[in-house]
Order: sequence, then C-alpha cells, then structure tokens
Amino acid sequence: MLRAAVARVAASRGPVLPFGVGPVDHLLAGGGLDGAGLHEVTGASASWSDDAAATLFAAGIASRFAAAPDVSALWALTRFDLYAPGLEQAGLGPDRVLYAQGRTDKELLALCEDALRDGSLACVVAEVKAADQTATRRLQLAASEGNTPMILYRRYRRYGQCPLADPSLAMTRWRIGTLSSGRLASPGVGRGRWNVELVRQRGGPPFSLELEACDDQGRLALPAATADRAVAPGRTDTVAFGHAA
Repeated sequence: MLRAAVARVAASRGPVLPFGVGPVDHLLAGGGLDGAGLHEVTGASASWSDDAAATLFAAGIASRFAAAPDVSALWALTRFDLYAPGLEQAGLGPDRVLYAQGRTDKELLALCEDALRDGSLACVVAEVKAADQTATRRLQLAASEGNTPMILYRRYRRYGQCPLADPSLAMTRWRIGTLSSGRLASPGVGRGRWNVELVRQRGGPPFSLELEACDDQGRLALPAATADRAVAPGRTDTVAFGHAA
C-alpha cells in the first residue's frame, strides 16, 4: 500500500514544477522547480512584511506541488507561529498540509530528511535559522533519494545579514520582498506585489522580477501593465522584467 501511495504521489508531481509565468519558466533551468531537489527561500529583509511574503511564496509552491487529490505537504518548524488562514489564501488549505514541530533546527532537519526519503509527501517545507553546507547536502541527497521537493525557509538570525550569505547546495535560492500593490479603478486594496529575486540556480542565470502575489491556487502572475513585455535581450547575468519606471 505504501509503495502504491509513493508511486501515485511521484506520478502526480512530475519531474519539474513550472510557475506558469513565461519569463520565470523561460529562465529557470529545466523550465521549473526540480521536483526532487532542495530550494531555499528567504525574505528581502527581516521585516514582518517581507517575512510574510516569503512564507506565502513558499506556501504557494507547496500548494502547487500538493495540487493532486489525496496528497499532502509537510510544514516543519521549531515555533508554531503560522497563520493557517494566510496559508489557505495561498492555496495551502488544511486538507493539503501536515505540521511537525522540533525543538531545535538540527532536530527539525533530521525529521525532514526522514520525511523526504519516505517519498509519500508532495513536498516538505522547513523553517530554520541555521543550516550549514553539510545540512543542505544531506537534504539535497534525501530529496533526490525520495524524489520529493524540499523548500528550506531560512529565517533571519541577525538584522541586516541575509541568510542566503551562508553557503548551500540548494538547486535554487530565492529572496522575496514586498512592493506597493497596483492601483485599482475603484476604492479598495489591490493584489499584493512582490519583488521575486532568484539569487542563484544551478545551470541558469539569476534574475529579478516584479510579480503579483500568490492567488488562492498558489499561482503568481505578471502585473497586468507588464504582462506583454518581452525578455530583455543580451543579458547573461541578472535579468529583470516588469519593473515600474
């Protein structure tokens, strides 16, 4: 029964998860996120708003990995301070997520390794403040062995020091910051906007884009005013799309 469940989850997940946003998938090696790899996320700063944006970015990815019926993502953390209705707004409802809590980052990462190798989860998300290069190597190996994606949300340890400064063997490393939402024709609050920066990826360039925040299916979108812009030619380092003048 377990083998059948693992096979069903693997078949529904696929080798890569595209974002469904042309410029993002165009620049991602393989056209999406590796479904058997380690991916890291952090906020652009230690502010509450950037922390929330990074959390929802991770939740949106997890919800799309867990889109098939009867599969769940695992969210592991040392302090349970998640706002479940917020995760549900990014597509990760209570029927799609299981929670686990560890006393320390080290204990939590060991739990995640076991969960990855089991292979029956759609995705594993972990929030930590410390994960050295050895820890990321172990997570990447476990993700590959279990054919299960891992999202490591690196929280800030020191104000002003980006967690992505620490070395890592992750396939992709993302930094998410909040931007002002777009204006509406009538009074109200527009869809949130983020600066989504891919700091590093294996086999491809870094880039930065302005995107609309996750909808209730975990999907990002290009802002309406920039959706038809072409990829900037001749860039091989950091490629930027859709930035307002």
